[in-house]
Amino acid sequence: MTPGSASEEKPSERRVRDGHRVTRVHDELRDQILRGEIAPGTSMSQVELAQLLDAGRTPLREALRLLQSEGLIITEPNRNVRVAEFTLDDVEDLYVMRIALECSAALITVPDLAPAEIAELRGLKAQMEYFEAERDHQGWEAPHREFHMKLTGRAGRRSAQTIRQLWDHAGRYRRFYELADPPPWLLRVAEHQRLLDAAEGGDGEEASRQLALHYAGTVGDIVHRADAQAELLALRAVLKKFAGTDRLPDPSKR
Repeated sequence: MTPGSASEEKPSERRVRDGHRVTRVHDELRDQILRGEIAPGTSMSQVELAQLLDAGRTPLREALRLLQSEGLIITEPNRNVRVAEFTLDDVEDLYVMRIALECSAALITVPDLAPAEIAELRGLKAQMEYFEAERDHQGWEAPHREFHMKLTGRAGRRSAQTIRQLWDHAGRYRRFYELADPPPWLLRVAEHQRLLDAAEGGDGEEASRQLALHYAGTVGDIVHRADAQAELLALRAVLKKFAGTDRLPDPSKR
């Protein structure tokens, strides 16, 4: 037996190796779902997924367990899995969580932003404007995400982790509904400018209010583009708390 052969591998080394495999499979499949490369409602066997991802059964099974805990996949009979469909209930639940968490985080973060951080926000806003002018949504996403993360970054590790996960899930909806209807770029310029104005003034209350309205408007756009009717009572309740109104912005007038 040669030194360093598989049979001589230590248990700790095997666990690390297996952990890396699970992470790779999880991250690759998660990215494909979030980017829409695997469409909502798609049903696949674990054998098909293993071939697609060049993965063994054990890392695939663990990766699927993690994705199920995130609500991205649903297990079916006969070892099949289905990518979670889009539903208005899920959109509402997602944005209720985002408004409650991110608006609270903005209340904590914005009054404490240093001048250098305000300068970073201005720079990110400038990058967003460049990509908006180019109609480059893919390029726009990176500074857009970072802009929002800087407005909420003082809320702590657990909050930051949840905010990032919710952001990823919301992006899945935004990308899907923007395929048939390009995003309202000029509207986003105005909304992000109001967020920047609040940050420059150190006004956490106003930043929180503008963020709530911004996200409520996104839900309104999604509902409008889906041509659906929804009361959205939970969303209206949390909007009332953070924005002082339970009226959702009218997509036709925004």
